[in-house]
Amino acid sequence: MAKDAYTLILEAIEGGLYHPGDRLVESELAERFGVSRTPVREALQRLETQAMVTRDGRSLIVASLDHNQLAELYAVRTELEGLAARLAARHATEEEVRVLRSMVEEDRAKVGGDPRELSRANKRFHRLIHLASHNRFLVQQLDLVHRSMALMATTSFAAEGRDGVAIGEHDRIVAAIEARDGEAAYQALKVHISRAYETRLRVDAGELKLR
Repeated sequence: MAKDAYTLILEAIEGGLYHPGDRLVESELAERFGVSRTPVREALQRLETQAMVTRDGRSLIVASLDHNQLAELYAVRTELEGLAARLAARHATEEEVRVLRSMVEEDRAKVGGDPRELSRANKRFHRLIHLASHNRFLVQQLDLVHRSMALMATTSFAAEGRDGVAIGEHDRIVAAIEARDGEAAYQALKVHISRAYETRLRVDAGELKLR
């Protein structure tokens, strides 16, 4: 099924084709994605209502998150991700648990590699935990949160030393889910998100370097 203009533009932002602050021009988007300008205009209006794009004078640009917005986003993400892990410990199928374990082992081999590939692998890992919660309303809310995460210009996996630590945190999350220990899974995932947030703050403050 062909993707609509909204999905195409959103995926381009999430995939890093467009970064916070980049101008989004109707005619250029229409040409890039092979659609007419009307659906592009409607898609941009929709993205504006979702705060994914914002106005800069007469232009539309990809939005960015300020310090306070970042704090608010991580506060919500920490609780929702923790809840997803708790529910996954209760409701994940054996197949979902095995795939989560295999993801950790596969991603361990990527440590020290391309931060963008590690970031994509991280998104897949978290997405499976969301789905393994078997709660459609929680998944919907986490989709919104992760959409907003695309408004951050860099991934915390680009920080020196973060990738190996993060994979270790993933290992502990999966171990708790394997043990069907909802509280341990909740706490492990909250710690994981908290440390990712700390890393991002240190990068933004210039304390940590990016690879």
